Amino acid sequence: MTKPPLTLYLAAPRGFCAGVDRAIKIVEMALEKWGAPVYVRHEIVHNKFVVDGLRDKGAVFVEELEECPADRPVIFSAHGVPKAVPAEAASREMLYVDATCPLVSKVHIEAERHHSNGLQMVMIGHEGHPETIGTMGQLPSGEGILVETVEDVATITPRDPQKLAFITQTTLSVDDTADIVAALQTRFPGIIGPHKEDICYATTNRQEAVKAMAAKTRAMLVIGAPNSSNSKRLVEVGSKAGCDYAQLVQRAQDIDWRALDGIESIGITAGASAPEVLINEVIDAFGARFDTTIEVVETAVENVEFKVPRVLREPA
Repeated sequence: MTKPPLTLYLAAPRGFCAGVDRAIKIVEMALEKWGAPVYVRHEIVHNKFVVDGLRDKGAVFVEELEECPADRPVIFSAHGVPKAVPAEAASREMLYVDATCPLVSKVHIEAERHHSNGLQMVMIGHEGHPETIGTMGQLPSGEGILVETVEDVATITPRDPQKLAFITQTTLSVDDTADIVAALQTRFPGIIGPHKEDICYATTNRQEAVKAMAAKTRAMLVIGAPNSSNSKRLVEVGSKAGCDYAQLVQRAQDIDWRALDGIESIGITAGASAPEVLINEVIDAFGARFDTTIEVVETAVENVEFKVPRVLREPA
């Protein structure tokens, strides 16, 4: 039977970013250096396929440090942790490796610097997300105010409206965050912003690629985990850019083929914690059902690479 034609637009860049790649390498190198088990506080990155693969190699994932024995290495996830976590690990004389993305660490340093200058921090982020918890946890209680929406800006009561700075989670929607920043600057004209935008290059690049694809097709799939902030933002960006159908899927098996009945084109992208093997799996699934023509929509070229911590590069 003849397969219907389909143009498949493939976003570039897509998938793994430098921070995710580094975090996964840290777990793999720790297992090679110290053997299993190696403990990891929180999912190293938000992707079930990746986490399951590392678990099969001997990584043990826990939510809190108290679940880890003191005599085995523990790794902190790419999202970052509150200051209290490494302090507790040090007090227990644990061997720990910090896999926090360097771009998240940059935000941590910003928060501490502003606090040391007497400024209260407003953080634009998602409540409960581990990156937000980690960043807010760099500050004493009460020194960080979380806002999630433009509407939140009108409700906050800072200690001194003249002594404020703002930071952001690195995986937010660029456009939505710009609206919140504008609201903050309108209400608090003296508020100090980051020296360089906190939303990371990978988040920005993937959102720009989605916007470019949305100009070509009315349907889009984002490969990523439901707890991945940057993946969920890609779905939102696709919808706002004009895609009538924009859905998040973890694997090819999650695709709702009935919803795609009669389509002639679709865009494919992936969040920063989704490996290329899952992208290829989705492409193959379309190839089994359609006569596909693949067009790459490239909006940026990424060549960023972060070094792993020195302790992993030294001989055992």
